[in-house]
Amino acid sequence: MIVSGFDLRLRPVHRYVTVEDYRRAARARLPNFVWAYLDGGAEDLVTLRENRTGFSAWSLRSRVLTGKGKPDLSTTVVGKDIKFPVMLAPTGYTGLAHWEGELSAARAAEAAGTRVVLSTVSSWSIEEIAEATTDDQCFQLYPREGDLTTRLMNRAWQAGYRTLFVTVDVPAVGLREGERRMGMSMPPSLTPSRMLNIACHPLWASRVLRHKRISGRNLVDTGRLRDAVESLAIQTRHVVQSALSWDDFAWMRDQWKGRIYIKGILDPADADKAVSLGADGVVVSNHGGRQLEYAVSSIAALPDVVAAVGSRAEVILDSGIRRGTDVIKALALGAKAVLIGRPYIYGLAVEGQLGVERVLEIFRSEIERTLLLMGVGSVRELDRSWLIPRAGRDEDSDNPSTLFDQAVRPHYRSG
Repeated sequence: MIVSGFDLRLRPVHRYVTVEDYRRAARARLPNFVWAYLDGGAEDLVTLRENRTGFSAWSLRSRVLTGKGKPDLSTTVVGKDIKFPVMLAPTGYTGLAHWEGELSAARAAEAAGTRVVLSTVSSWSIEEIAEATTDDQCFQLYPREGDLTTRLMNRAWQAGYRTLFVTVDVPAVGLREGERRMGMSMPPSLTPSRMLNIACHPLWASRVLRHKRISGRNLVDTGRLRDAVESLAIQTRHVVQSALSWDDFAWMRDQWKGRIYIKGILDPADADKAVSLGADGVVVSNHGGRQLEYAVSSIAALPDVVAAVGSRAEVILDSGIRRGTDVIKALALGAKAVLIGRPYIYGLAVEGQLGVERVLEIFRSEIERTLLLMGVGSVRELDRSWLIPRAGRDEDSDNPSTLFDQAVRPHYRSG
């Protein structure tokens, strides 16, 4: 209806306009032990925090009157044309956030014109995701010569997956103290206060009991609690291996016929070694701050890795990305694309597939708007010249990561 020149037609109003909005909403919907698993990190959370503050080391250059018009966000990565340079990272046991888990994530990614990297310990199987989507997706696996690895690679190939991401930064599980305090184990360590906390989230509990999507479905056949315990035991026996070496990756490179990327690289010498052994690309990642405490932040490690291999292989950034400006800084420093994990899980926990779609749209719109304001016509134009180092910055004064300390850490101090 038009009244006196005003358009009064109803339009959908989104309650959540930033990733942080979805994060706060997700926190309210999930029990403490699940939140500690999904959002926490190792030890004192230093690496987790610096994954965010690291982006504030750079300002963005702005050029006016460029006449560029609407920017082109499309790029090509992992051999695929995607509509904007954001992919969904592999996340384990995603069904804990919402029973639709990776199924909704893959469908949302496809609808947005991008891809998901499916975890070895996903709550939906390799075959289920392949049947539910049209595009071929990517599969994540850990380096291990043996029957289980061979079977998983064969299953992925037969289901149509053509890109393998090999995660290499888990020789041991990081000390995630928040999870221990909240009783996050399989089975969960339940106390009266923890049971009360679960009872305060009846929708979450009813979905878990009804849909049974809390196990690693590539490792076991069903999603019941006892199967979740078994899938975690299998993961511990076959995934967390301190003696893994470059020979294990070389064996996987020989076995896999498609593209292969190593995820978990922080050192340029490791990146160079990976490419020399046949990796098509590397993912600069510290596992979202969940493994080695005081590891260098991913964004800080990125420039040296790009310098080492950028002309010979694709470099992708993972860990700490919450804003479109983060994506732009990563691309300007040489990344071809980024992976997001926690952000899409926040959306999933709140609104299922719609929430994942909305989070991806938030990133897409933020990237587009920022490029317009910078005067950049395409993500392919981004390079180091678009960044200005910020001298004398106060890392905690201008970064939303401080919200973690203010709102979340108190919840990790007791069960």
